[in-house]
Amino acid sequence: MTDETVDCFNCGSSNPAWAQVCRSCGVVLRHGETRIVPAERIPTDRDSLVSIAAVIGTIVAALVIGLFVSSLNPTDPTVGLASPSPTVTPEPSPSESATPIPTDTPVPSATPVPLAGTIAFGTTLDGDGNVTDPTDTFGPGTPFAYSVSMPNGFGGTPLENEVALVAEDGTETIVLERDPVAVDPAATVFGYVIGTTDGFINSLGGAGTYVWRVYIGDQLVAQGTFTYTG
Repeated sequence: MTDETVDCFNCGSSNPAWAQVCRSCGVVLRHGETRIVPAERIPTDRDSLVSIAAVIGTIVAALVIGLFVSSLNPTDPTVGLASPSPTVTPEPSPSESATPIPTDTPVPSATPVPLAGTIAFGTTLDGDGNVTDPTDTFGPGTPFAYSVSMPNGFGGTPLENEVALVAEDGTETIVLERDPVAVDPAATVFGYVIGTTDGFINSLGGAGTYVWRVYIGDQLVAQGTFTYTG
């Protein structure tokens, strides 16, 4: 080890004689050359200019890389921008949203379900029990007969006859509660002559309009209307 030193021509720092690079500024030492002190404020020697150019190049490269990275993920500036106010949609008033109910459209009436049998009124019957002179208006002294036709048969179940007197306002009053009548299980027609109209009808309620209903069990199978003039 020797005590000889070499001064850096760039910064003037003292370095060991064996040093190849200045320990202060990093410039390559030039053994045998003394420090060159620039007469101007801006150094003009080659090594200084190379060092300055390297620093400037590093700064420029960092700026270019920063701009390139920022362009890969652009974001819209939001600072200082006013947020748009939400648009309020007015709610319709009850009078506007309510669906008008038409008042001039007639409501369709329910289609009546056809009954399984039919009933006819008259004054006489033929040999099979059918009414031969059908009518729905009777007077005093006129015979009264009725016949019930069931195309599919009676099934061996008794008939039940019910008669109601209909008032002018449409209300009904039962004047003959269900009265069972035995029928032939193989028959499809049942007929019966009750007698004179005044003797039969006067016992029910006198002159007026009547509804005659025929039931088999709990099922209404036939219904008809007749009038007694009194």
